[in-house]
Amino acid sequence: MISKEQKIIDGLKNNRVLYDKADDDFSAFKTKLGVSREVILEISKQKNEPAWMLEKRLQAYDLYVEKEIPKWGPDLSELDLEKIVYYTKPDAEESVNWENVPEEIKRTFDRLGISEAEKKSLAGVGAQYDSGVIYHNIQEDLKKQGVVFENMDTAVKKYSELVKKYFMTQCVPINDHKFAMLHMAVWSGGTFIYIPKNVKVTLPLQAYFRMNAMAGGQFEHTLIIADEGSEVQYIEGCSAPRYAVNSLHAGCVEIFVGKGARVRYYSIENWSKNTYNLNTKRALVDEDGVIEWINGNLGSGVTMLYPCSILRGKNARSDSLGIAFAGNGQNQDAGAKVIHVAENTKSNIKAKSISVDGGVSTYRGMVFVNKKAKNSSVSVECGALLMGKNSISNTTPTMKIHNNDVDIIHEARAGKIGEEEIFYLMSKGLSEEDAIKLVVSGFIEPIVKALPLEYALELNNLISLEMENSIG
Repeated sequence: MISKEQKIIDGLKNNRVLYDKADDDFSAFKTKLGVSREVILEISKQKNEPAWMLEKRLQAYDLYVEKEIPKWGPDLSELDLEKIVYYTKPDAEESVNWENVPEEIKRTFDRLGISEAEKKSLAGVGAQYDSGVIYHNIQEDLKKQGVVFENMDTAVKKYSELVKKYFMTQCVPINDHKFAMLHMAVWSGGTFIYIPKNVKVTLPLQAYFRMNAMAGGQFEHTLIIADEGSEVQYIEGCSAPRYAVNSLHAGCVEIFVGKGARVRYYSIENWSKNTYNLNTKRALVDEDGVIEWINGNLGSGVTMLYPCSILRGKNARSDSLGIAFAGNGQNQDAGAKVIHVAENTKSNIKAKSISVDGGVSTYRGMVFVNKKAKNSSVSVECGALLMGKNSISNTTPTMKIHNNDVDIIHEARAGKIGEEEIFYLMSKGLSEEDAIKLVVSGFIEPIVKALPLEYALELNNLISLEMENSIG
């Protein structure tokens, strides 16, 4: 039997055109360029949403216009927020039957393997095209157990009071930062998940977000509520075609992990190089709860992404695994944040980056342990692999520890691929290119092992594709 690792190595051949190819314009409606109260009113009208949501959008917009763009991370000066289309409605209605999706859009998702993945190993699938969800389905037995897996737009109306209680109130408040404010003002689509008490969903739920519009923006909102003792795995995949003008992705993920619950969140973000990926992800974790983040960040020209866990209950735990790939012209600024609020809490952060052909990768992390978080433990491990003369890796960890009863481990490593390693592998019959790819596969192995097989293959494929023009 072929091992998982061998399948991954065998799957390294692919074609970037699969992701970068744009479809024709299948939009039914677009707002004009830029964001304004007029645009927000039109988005709300198109969605026919409750008055409380429109009120919240306008409140966020008022905060947004007063807030400056952050200066502490990558250079965002070339991102003109008035040259983005903030809402593009596809010419398709949401369906629970894949065959009812318009052929042109269906071909795109079939090409990316979405419908095939559902048949093999998923409990439910959602697919979003630009600003609209065009497909959403969940297994019948999960419905009978009370599991909710809905398009976020539908959930706002169908579960209005529940959504109102959690939507950008506690986890990511609307005044959190500039792009959270923008997100709240113009969000569209996304996923709402509710897992009832003690229900364990053994197969993953998945959503795939495809941005097709030129100068487009995608602002999906993911809200996951895992009640006491429940378990769920959720996978998000993202991609966009390549254009000569900038696009913007500013999604938001809010996760509520109840007492003794466990949530595993996977994400492979493969936006095109003209995309600014300015995403916000955060989890509130109650007593004995566990949040696991597994993130792969590739493709986008600029990324700012730092999944955050707030461990507010005793014995809560956060595990974060991340890989960032920065090729020529890319700036991947990624990491993780953990806030230890309660005692006996534990966090593990393992972040790896690959910089090739002048790419810039930065690990930016923050761990905060407050006075009451006694007997807590923190482990942070950063690893960077550099290829090419002008590649850059930065590490900017921050630790704020406010009590003495805590165990802290921090380790950081950076280096290049050794000539001896390549020589040894070539002596075993590998070409230089395949030898380098094998070393890279070994470097990212901890992240790959945490992914389901199909997504481990995809991650390796994507990294291989990004490297193809950088080796030699």
